[in-house]
Amino acid sequence: MVILSRLLGGVAMQGGARVLEANRSQLAWDWVDLEALLPEEHRARLVWGFVETLDLTVFYQAIRSREGEAGRPAADPKVVLALWLYATLEGVGSARELDRLVSRDVAYRWLAGGVPVNYHGLSDFRIGWSEELDRLLTESVTALVSEGLVTLDEVVVDGTKVRSPASARSFTGGGRLLRIEQAAAQRVARLKEEVAADPAAVSQRRQAAQARAAREAKAQVQKARAALDRLRREKQAREKTHPAEESGKAAPSVSLSDPEARRMRFPDGAVRAGYNLQTAAVPTAGLIVAVITTDRRNDKGLAQPLVDAVAHRYGHSPRRALFDQGYASRADIAALAEHPCGPVMVYAPPPHEKPETALCPRDRASRRYQRSREPQAVKDWRARMQTADGQAIFRRRKLIERLHAYYKHRGLGRLTVRGLIKTQAVALWHALANNLIVIHRLRAAAAT
Repeated sequence: MVILSRLLGGVAMQGGARVLEANRSQLAWDWVDLEALLPEEHRARLVWGFVETLDLTVFYQAIRSREGEAGRPAADPKVVLALWLYATLEGVGSARELDRLVSRDVAYRWLAGGVPVNYHGLSDFRIGWSEELDRLLTESVTALVSEGLVTLDEVVVDGTKVRSPASARSFTGGGRLLRIEQAAAQRVARLKEEVAADPAAVSQRRQAAQARAAREAKAQVQKARAALDRLRREKQAREKTHPAEESGKAAPSVSLSDPEARRMRFPDGAVRAGYNLQTAAVPTAGLIVAVITTDRRNDKGLAQPLVDAVAHRYGHSPRRALFDQGYASRADIAALAEHPCGPVMVYAPPPHEKPETALCPRDRASRRYQRSREPQAVKDWRARMQTADGQAIFRRRKLIERLHAYYKHRGLGRLTVRGLIKTQAVALWHALANNLIVIHRLRAAAAT
């Protein structure tokens, strides 16, 4: 022990006391037992157990490195998937931060198991497998249904807004787009003149960099212009149906850094660039069955698309759908009652109206006449929401707010990616991370 201590630290005298000083230049072997370092009940083991139950055939088929051929072995997709799921649960949404944690934190080191990763590969994996993540979400829910641990008879649908990384200064009404196009064209023309005057004066690397910057600027402007034209067409269509509401609104604008983000009002009253994340879940279990990212400022008209998404995933529509006020219109209620995958009973509070006793006889007669002409599904909905059972079922809608809180607690409140496709991929990671906890809880309860 004395010899080993002297090799590692070095003996020195300090005020008459003999001590071991630190010697950081001394090379030494270190024995690491990852299994012993991580407790048996640690959540990282739960994540790994969940990943081992998934069908990752498509992930392995995409690897180009094959037996008998040249090429460096790729990182195991099972490891990268587990790392991102655990990072999502821990609120880590940065590939660089995850890369650092793999070398520093015991849980991440245990999940990696010595597999080398880098932030480029981690970032590409996070946003490049949206379709497969969607499939894994469906299969994980289907497995629970087949085991009889959960049913999809009742689904609650609601949306929450998530912030885009686009700043307020990046928005433009169109004037800046023209200036950027002109600057890019001038840059290309100046580069051509330099090459024509003295081909040796400009290196190939510089030429390629300048040409690439000009192409990227042009593509960015084109994407922003297309988004701006779409917003203008939508505003013109709304002006025809709701001229009074649209007259006081500002002209459409688009972000140069995130053209698909929209200005929308958040719960704190501030107007920011963001997306509207729609979630369909089983309220009593907290199980997410579908997520859709949109650029809609409000939830109107999204009731039927969410039910369609659930029906498409699982082959049948839910018997009951719970919506917040204003989510489903009377046309939506009538259409859902005749859904091709099965009738859906809507539970949503009727809009606030004056009681009939406060109406004059003419208005009272007009309202009764309009109600008499409503579809039978709408009449049944009004009657259903006046009963105690209907109110009790609708109160379960508030359970989805827990999922929104989990989103924000795990870092989804503010995005680090841009665009609908990447935002949808991040939302799917959060849905899978939430469901693996729910699946463990339901199966543990069934086992006991």
